[in-house]
Amino acid sequence: MSPSIGLPPPNPETCLVTSRVSRFKGGTLIDEDVRDLETHESRVCDPDGYRPCRCPRCGHGVLHVHGYPERHPRGEPGLPAVVRIIQYVCAAAACGATWRILPRFLARHLWRAWKTVERVVMPAGMPRSTAAPPIPARTERRWHTRFAASARVLVVLLAASGGVALEALGSRVGLDASRAELTDAYAEVTRAAPGTRLASLAELVHRLERGLRLM
Repeated sequence: MSPSIGLPPPNPETCLVTSRVSRFKGGTLIDEDVRDLETHESRVCDPDGYRPCRCPRCGHGVLHVHGYPERHPRGEPGLPAVVRIIQYVCAAAACGATWRILPRFLARHLWRAWKTVERVVMPAGMPRSTAAPPIPARTERRWHTRFAASARVLVVLLAASGGVALEALGSRVGLDASRAELTDAYAEVTRAAPGTRLASLAELVHRLERGLRLM
């Protein structure tokens, strides 16, 4: 029998519970409407496709295309080895914040597609992938460790969001829930389909407190 049975989940890594908003000028925004590669590529080809209507930092209404960083979503069939994203810069001289825009299907900081991560930590309902290269064992262990860590900060965030449904969800799972338990409960409430369970909760967390991470 595991000695951890009956004990609260371990504390998460600092990077999962520390918002970077106050430390950086600019950052990453997630477009929740872009759920597939075709839509993403069409928006990247159009300078206005992802352009925010105003700078999230200072509210200025003009942002210019600043560059096209690359992401390398390894291990996911159907995605190329390199996916370009678009970055904008605020035109206000006193601001100059830069903003990278990610589509919903790419996991922030993990350099993978959310489907790839979910296939490892939430395999139920996910199709097996024989075409993709295997995920390194060390990476899988890190993902499982993070997923099993405490969700206390996230539960408090949901409860304080002002939404009745989210507050009820926080009360339902409790402060001692793990991130896996919170994701399961959120997927059940929202009826998120396999392949979208991690992405949907991660984008909600990012929307409520930009810089916090699910994994």
